[in-house]
Amino acid sequence: MLVLPLAIAWFAAVGLIPLHGRVRGVGWLAVACLSATLALTVWLAAVVLGEGPVEMVAGNWPAGVGITLRADALGVTFAVLSLIVLLAALTYEVLAGVRSPTFPALVLFMATGLTGLFLTADVFNFYVFFEISMISAYVLTSYGGRARQIRAASIFAVVNLLGSVLFLIGIAALYHLTGTLDMATIAARGDNIEQNPSILSAAIIFVAFGVKLGLFPFHFWLPPVYTGTRPAVAAILSGALANIGSYGLLRFGANLLPRELELGGTALLLLGTASIVYGALQAISRHAPTEVLAYSSIGQVGYIMIALAVGGRVGYGAAILFAVVNSLNKTLLFLSAGLQGWLVGAVFVVGAFSVAGVPPSAGFFGKLALFQAAIAGESALLITLIFLGGALSFVYMFQVYQRAFWEDTEPETPSPLANRSLVFVLAGLVVGLGAWPEPLLALSRRAAGVLAGGAP
Repeated sequence: MLVLPLAIAWFAAVGLIPLHGRVRGVGWLAVACLSATLALTVWLAAVVLGEGPVEMVAGNWPAGVGITLRADALGVTFAVLSLIVLLAALTYEVLAGVRSPTFPALVLFMATGLTGLFLTADVFNFYVFFEISMISAYVLTSYGGRARQIRAASIFAVVNLLGSVLFLIGIAALYHLTGTLDMATIAARGDNIEQNPSILSAAIIFVAFGVKLGLFPFHFWLPPVYTGTRPAVAAILSGALANIGSYGLLRFGANLLPRELELGGTALLLLGTASIVYGALQAISRHAPTEVLAYSSIGQVGYIMIALAVGGRVGYGAAILFAVVNSLNKTLLFLSAGLQGWLVGAVFVVGAFSVAGVPPSAGFFGKLALFQAAIAGESALLITLIFLGGALSFVYMFQVYQRAFWEDTEPETPSPLANRSLVFVLAGLVVGLGAWPEPLLALSRRAAGVLAGGAP
């Protein structure tokens, strides 16, 4: 059950390498393989939520020797979310016409890396899957072959290689302090290690994940990359790959190093506040839709930071819920930003309302969860910040909608109907989760229970 999703994605990616990805049949074969991976992961999630975590040691090695795979509520939540984003982006590009022979295989390699990353219980194995995802992303950012895509790929590769090196240093420090790479054992031994070296290790890991998220002040790479790539790749980077940062902070901070996370609460609040305000002000001052969305991404991750700073079941639940909703929002917006037509305008409005937290979109419940976390933290400053951030989000999303769909004339060649229909389906998902939020709320509570010591 744990191996099947990984096996299908991996062998499909390897099998597609020699095939020409620009052939439509090859693209649809990749879509079918990724759909099978998603279906099996959803099945695994249903088992985990119904019966509890599923665990195995690869190769039937003894526990502590072999690599442990473990699916809990937190891991399957992010695995399913990332696969949905990848499937939407791959389908979008196949419908529009794939421009690179390697694109379908690269998306499946990223699916392998992300799925394995969310389903591993071993820190070094986390790093291995982490690098599979990142190597795929390095190549994907150059997709299109134009000068701006090559520049974006160069910036992305240099900055994120630095993040990967920092993460590897943090893993080595954790191993030196705890004598193990098993996540459960690290968590059990965390209180017994000296505080100063553990804080240093946690800080290094935090910076590594902060770079992946584009958190202020590690954000400088994000705008040129998101604006330089094609819409499908921008959706993958913001909606799927960025989940590494969100999940990593939750897993390593709240699960493995909770003491260090609590000690760094003030720093998280300051960085989160700076990201929200900086991202919103920069987004208001931009004109191109992709630039606005890029700076919006910087601001939105700040909410995850303040939820982590609040901590506890309420704070972790808010962070998970907001990460899920934000991932769907960015996928919808980046894909629709490259299209034209009244239907796309309506879809963009749904995404804009969700970012601003306006009902009946799913974003309303993301902001509501953050508001509840701020009340639980008894912080009037956080409550004010959430309202201010929501107001600024509404302003810049209205501005970009006005420029993109009110002022522009109808293009000579209209956007493909199939692509417009796809983003319409995504908008329906965002509205559906807003109209019937109970499954998403229950899932975030279960996932938060893994971190807060409750039911897994």
